[in-house]
Amino acid sequence: MRVILISTSFPTKEDGSEAAGSFVKDFVEELSHQGHQVAVIAPVIEVPAENKKTKIKYYWFSVPALPLSLLSPKNPKDWLPIINTLSQGKKTVDKAVKEFKPDHIFALWALPSGHWARYAKKRYQVPYSIWALGSDIWSLGKVPVVKSYLKSVLQDATHLFADGYQLADDVKTISGKHCEFLPSTRQLPVCGLPLTKTEAPYRFCFLGRWHPNKGIDLLLEALHLLEDKDWEKIDEVRIAGGGPMEDYVTEQVNKLQSQKRPVTLSGFQDKFGAAELLIWTDYVVIPSRIESIPVIFSDAMQAMRPVIAMPVGDLPKLLESSNCGLLVIQTSKASLLLSIKKAINNEKSLQEGINLMKERFDLKSIIKNYIGYINK
Repeated sequence: MRVILISTSFPTKEDGSEAAGSFVKDFVEELSHQGHQVAVIAPVIEVPAENKKTKIKYYWFSVPALPLSLLSPKNPKDWLPIINTLSQGKKTVDKAVKEFKPDHIFALWALPSGHWARYAKKRYQVPYSIWALGSDIWSLGKVPVVKSYLKSVLQDATHLFADGYQLADDVKTISGKHCEFLPSTRQLPVCGLPLTKTEAPYRFCFLGRWHPNKGIDLLLEALHLLEDKDWEKIDEVRIAGGGPMEDYVTEQVNKLQSQKRPVTLSGFQDKFGAAELLIWTDYVVIPSRIESIPVIFSDAMQAMRPVIAMPVGDLPKLLESSNCGLLVIQTSKASLLLSIKKAINNEKSLQEGINLMKERFDLKSIIKNYIGYINK
């Protein structure tokens, strides 16, 4: 097939800070690797140098700032940048469709990518599908005028996808159409080996944004509550990432270190750094307050490492169906503390459940399923 992918989250650098776009490039490359002709339309601040080694065609358009999610229709100051962005995207879609002549357009995400895909369908009769993101549905879906337009964009798509079970249900509620669960995962450069360790001391890691939604404060508070006898069973805790809570995270880690606790801090990790961290650890901690299915979950499964996860979004369904980690009872520091204590005293292997979940989040299978869906 000839597929154009429109994404507002396509990474031009991969230093670990690309958030939702971390798996988009891998999706595109695997789609191309499986024999499909692929073009990408994406906004950038600076147009990257042309890569002559790739078969993928890129159509970039310049915007003043990224991510576009920072622009809000509720803020009158953002209206002009939003209008200019929509106009530049439309012009780029015109150019790409005329030159590339796609069979299908895949919009990541519903808005504004779905808006541009819908325009291409109306003008050039090219069908499109949408892969919804939580911020599309849970944020923009609450803005009255935008929600109405979002509904029409979803309804005009031939297929709807979401990378979470609850998110798929919410897309269906808004659109009135079936929405298929399509996992998001990125391809780590190093595969993990089965974890056979079932005795202390254990290693723990956190990798992600230092933001209240991601619960980094809950993890740090839980670490402060661990007793000396608990720390005797912990080899090291590594916290990696970055974000708006950097000062708080640094302060709390310094306090733990002053108490001789084995906690270390590092910044965002590229794919190689992430893979090394995940293979090093025994447990990946996901202390999020709000979540669908984070990329770090599929990363952990790919590295064959169990998780300790808060009971938010789709994480309870995933852990209860596969036994690939420890599910925290409540979203609180006290409950997280109990799960960490359970982990350091755990003597059971979780490998069977991890193997099952790893297969579900395999990128090659995801691509084949996607092509199968849009060809129906």
